[in-house]
Amino acid sequence: MSTDVEKSRFLEEFGDDYGYPNAPKNIDEIRATEFTRLQELVYLDHAGATLYSESQLEAVFKSLNSTVFGNPHTQSNVSSSTSDIVREARQQVLDFCNASAKEYKCIFTSGATAALKLVGEAFPWSSQSSFMYTTENHNSVLGIREYALAKGAEAFAIDIEEAGHRDGSRDTKTSHKVLKRTVQRRSGVKILDEEPAGKAFNLFAFPSECNFSGVKFNLDLANIMKEDPERILKDSPHCKGSWMVLIDAAKGCATDPPDLSKYKADFVVVSFYKLFGYPSGLGALIVRNDAVKLLKNTYFSGGTVAASIADIDFVKRREGAEESFEDGSISFLSIASICHGFHILNTLTMSAISRHTASLATYLRNMLLALRHDNGDSVCTVYGFDSKELCSKPGPIVSFNLKRPDGSWYGYYEVEKLASLSGIQLRTGCFCNPGACAKYLGLSHSDLLSNIEAGHVCWDDHDILNGKPTGAVRVSFGYMSTFEDAKKFMSFIRSSFVSFPLRSSHSEFHRPITTEGLSYIYLSCIDTNMSRYCLRSINIYPIKSCGGFSVDSWLLSSTGLLHDREWVIQSTSGEILTQKKVPEMCYISTLIDLNLGTLFVESPRCKEKLQIELKSDSYNSGRVEIEIQNLRYEVQVYGDDVDAWFSNAIGRPCTLLRGSGLDGSKRYPCSKRNQSIGMCNNAKSKLNFVNEAQLLLISEQSVSDLNTRLSTSSRAAPVQVNPMRFRPNLVIAGGEPYEEDGWQCIRIGNKNFTSLGGCNRCQMININYQAGEMQRLSEPLATLAAYRRVKGKIFFGILLRYDDDNNEEEAGSLIQVGEEVYPVADLL
Repeated sequence: MSTDVEKSRFLEEFGDDYGYPNAPKNIDEIRATEFTRLQELVYLDHAGATLYSESQLEAVFKSLNSTVFGNPHTQSNVSSSTSDIVREARQQVLDFCNASAKEYKCIFTSGATAALKLVGEAFPWSSQSSFMYTTENHNSVLGIREYALAKGAEAFAIDIEEAGHRDGSRDTKTSHKVLKRTVQRRSGVKILDEEPAGKAFNLFAFPSECNFSGVKFNLDLANIMKEDPERILKDSPHCKGSWMVLIDAAKGCATDPPDLSKYKADFVVVSFYKLFGYPSGLGALIVRNDAVKLLKNTYFSGGTVAASIADIDFVKRREGAEESFEDGSISFLSIASICHGFHILNTLTMSAISRHTASLATYLRNMLLALRHDNGDSVCTVYGFDSKELCSKPGPIVSFNLKRPDGSWYGYYEVEKLASLSGIQLRTGCFCNPGACAKYLGLSHSDLLSNIEAGHVCWDDHDILNGKPTGAVRVSFGYMSTFEDAKKFMSFIRSSFVSFPLRSSHSEFHRPITTEGLSYIYLSCIDTNMSRYCLRSINIYPIKSCGGFSVDSWLLSSTGLLHDREWVIQSTSGEILTQKKVPEMCYISTLIDLNLGTLFVESPRCKEKLQIELKSDSYNSGRVEIEIQNLRYEVQVYGDDVDAWFSNAIGRPCTLLRGSGLDGSKRYPCSKRNQSIGMCNNAKSKLNFVNEAQLLLISEQSVSDLNTRLSTSSRAAPVQVNPMRFRPNLVIAGGEPYEEDGWQCIRIGNKNFTSLGGCNRCQMININYQAGEMQRLSEPLATLAAYRRVKGKIFFGILLRYDDDNNEEEAGSLIQVGEEVYPVADLL
């Protein structure tokens, strides 16, 4: 179906809601004039941070360039003018949530998290208090629990389901079904003598919109909990005392700010970069006047104190709500800039933004749910779309996971990795919302604890454990998102994760080799001593992630090729540097002359060539221990002159370190008989500073096949690569593409090597150097991902271990270009 036809169908259904037809600029004009930096990029992480517009930023810069701002804490004219601007900004925030200045105050904070922390720190907790919160809450809300428990209060999570009505109506008399989780109370907490007297104060916290699923909560909950908590808690003893309500609107405000003239929440949290992209590091706490009187700020600062005496216990605090809680000088320049963001939202109107983003989310949700593999099974599981908490208006978030045709899950890390290659930016994981994540993924407490024991933490790539997803994929739309964004994303999902008839499975990344073929290879290579393969080139990379050199012959050692990846560059913070983070390393070239016993290093940034003697006792700067992948190694350090040379070469302070046959067990991807590609230990190996194995082998025929695929792609300027793009140690010629995938071991000349399986490729191979300039491309990894992907890993080339039976360097143990290569395939 052509894009024009599909968009026409989309507009037939959503045309009244999509695109701001009544605004000064429609969506296409907004994208063309305000977000030119996006170009081919598809940005779908607006729940994480939305984007600022060009005119918004221009207005901010114009204001900064034309206005003199002063610290509001001083008495000068410019400071007085700045105070007026801040006062107007507070009113804008209140107006945004339809909050009367007679009932509410706006306290600026360093972000939404700081606003939540302020409530937790200053709330009048007592041993009679309760902190109740919905399971679907951000970690920043869950953190309030620590303050409550530390003061002897109890805390518990609840799940709320809203009873439906046959006529579809919705009113304040809606009944709610509440499932209460385990009550938490910290043992051993000492009850303080100065515990607040009188009735206990309780706090109920919930989000206006769940940042995991996009579910929107009924804001009637605020009024119910304040006026009639028994309707939620029934006959629970937690009904006692006075209930206060906190709404985390950091995400929900971006499309549907709470109307505080209708919903009498005590605390509402706002984040400005989620509203209009700039500024970050600024949030607000909207607080009811009668609630702020109960809060107590223990700390005092220049902004919150009226008078203090340095050498005795005396302080007089300021009385205003804002003055009492805005510690230090507020971020007045950032506060002055939010008016330009509000101008954008007010021009489009929040109702139009809500409808626009909801139309895109609904379209995408429906398209994902309709996807089917060629066997008829569903591709996608969408979370929260049928939730009973969901309001009549859907939110701008679509959270989901994808399944393979056999019913197993695609990992979210795999989706994110491939999306990035396609120019699509989204977010994966649990989004700092562990309750919603566990709820929608069906993870029990034992599942969660088991995952943690297995090493899973936030932001890692352990996306599937024990056959279950540990997180999800989240797409979220902003006011500047377009139908084309959603369409490109759907095209990506279809091409990357949906199996169609007559299309090979993603798990089969090369042409199957028959058993007869393998037997022939085995017999011809071993019994008749004939080979179809030969060694084309040998490459050594002395310094990890720097340039290498090619040779006709080279010595082998117990660590592979002699001196390969024997040196490493370390930052002053202790991080091992690579081209992924420091692209300038690509300009450092190396050469080793074994006869002279010297490593030569050059860089266009350094006038002189550096010469380093290979004899380790030539330098007396000592040895230190470093940690790599949780293992500690002793390494040699060099003097200040060497470190200064490398610091100049890469443009940042660093040190050069040298290892020498680092011992220790490492984990390798390996092909095991009767098993899929997995991990194995090899305690015999000695390794220098390599990622996975001693050597990497690439086949010219496999590279040629890749280039054929690249040349037939739909891109205007097809990319072509040579074997050196993959930084191989050994390049072979002969045979068919990808035959090396099935090899168990190989013999080159009379030297034996064991295959440890395929090499998992990363975006490093997309960095191209031409005419002294570095280019970051999407190829060849994007094309490889289409046919060389196995459960999130993209394989190209194989990893080898040199089988040195003596485990010692032998004199004359040379490998030479032109030698025949004899593979032994795994017949089982």
